[in-house]
Amino acid sequence: MSWNYVKDISNCGLFGVISKKKRLINGEIARRAIANMHDRGNGLGGGFAAYGIYPDYKDFYAFHIMYDSLKAIDETEEFLRDNLEVVHEEDIPTRETDKIKWSPYLKRYFVLPANNPKERELELLRGMDDDYIVRVVMIINDRIEGAYVFSSGKNMGAFKGVGFPEDLAEFYRLDEYDGYIWIAHNRFPTNTPGWWGGAHPFTLLDWAIVHNGEISSYGINRRYLEMFGYKLTLHTDTEVVAYLMDLIVRKHGLPFEIAAKIFAPPFWKDIDEMDEDEREAYTALRAVYGSAVLNGPFAILFAFHNGLMGLNDRVKLRPLVVGEKDDLVYMSSEEAGIREVEPDLDRVYAPPAGEPVLVFTEEEKD
Repeated sequence: MSWNYVKDISNCGLFGVISKKKRLINGEIARRAIANMHDRGNGLGGGFAAYGIYPDYKDFYAFHIMYDSLKAIDETEEFLRDNLEVVHEEDIPTRETDKIKWSPYLKRYFVLPANNPKERELELLRGMDDDYIVRVVMIINDRIEGAYVFSSGKNMGAFKGVGFPEDLAEFYRLDEYDGYIWIAHNRFPTNTPGWWGGAHPFTLLDWAIVHNGEISSYGINRRYLEMFGYKLTLHTDTEVVAYLMDLIVRKHGLPFEIAAKIFAPPFWKDIDEMDEDEREAYTALRAVYGSAVLNGPFAILFAFHNGLMGLNDRVKLRPLVVGEKDDLVYMSSEEAGIREVEPDLDRVYAPPAGEPVLVFTEEEKD
């Protein structure tokens, strides 16, 4: 008897690791882990985000910007000079590799809000640094053709593009970076284009997200975000999740556990069976944040300056595995990705549907 074995790759591969003690981890770890899940992608997108990589500029926002033309560089840099204090700028270091045949212009800038910006809407945000930077990102991505800010947090950076992630890691020289949090993505796009800006992670300020699945609620999520001034320009459903996290946690001040219940809420039939206080709380949450619910199959990793969160949809239609070793916590689409870099785990498990796995560095949550 012969068997025909077809691997169910479930689209896309995710990997993340965090050191709770903020020990620095070399980028080679993230490259090896995501390369082990090579068959989950198709070469149309890969990327990484890392935290703690810019200690010399840790108090400045690090803008990573990709450009399609010299004209876009000129327009963007004029806008930056008019509205930001740029303390340092340079090309993002890359190395030649046979697998990455083309890339946009890639530059990075370490910046602070300007005291006297030329843009009227930015002048109104003076003293509110995060809001100011969010608006700068939205203006560049929406108004300047051929320019895209793909990373804007402090002491962190995203590195992404078209290709397999292990090849992009070589291209971006990630073996030269050390960080205390890493996330990685291997893309298999199904209903959105494969292009440099559409690769994961998606970021805003220090939020970075990688996603496996499909956000079928993208339309209503997008319209909801636009009510609050967010501009969605990247033609990829995952973009909404980064902005929703910024809105719900940073702007509205809700804890991560509540954000997770907004994204993947209990079904109404389950809410109806809760005790009165819990039922009223979840009913109110669904009423206020119904347009922020994420429909569709997904597994998501969120990274931020002092933590990492993993989350499945409420029926767990995409895989997510967690492994622990000493102060390190790994999250991955496959246990094999974790075992590639840490074969001797203290614990390994799959979190339940809709239940977040939250890991913070050993410092006060903020």
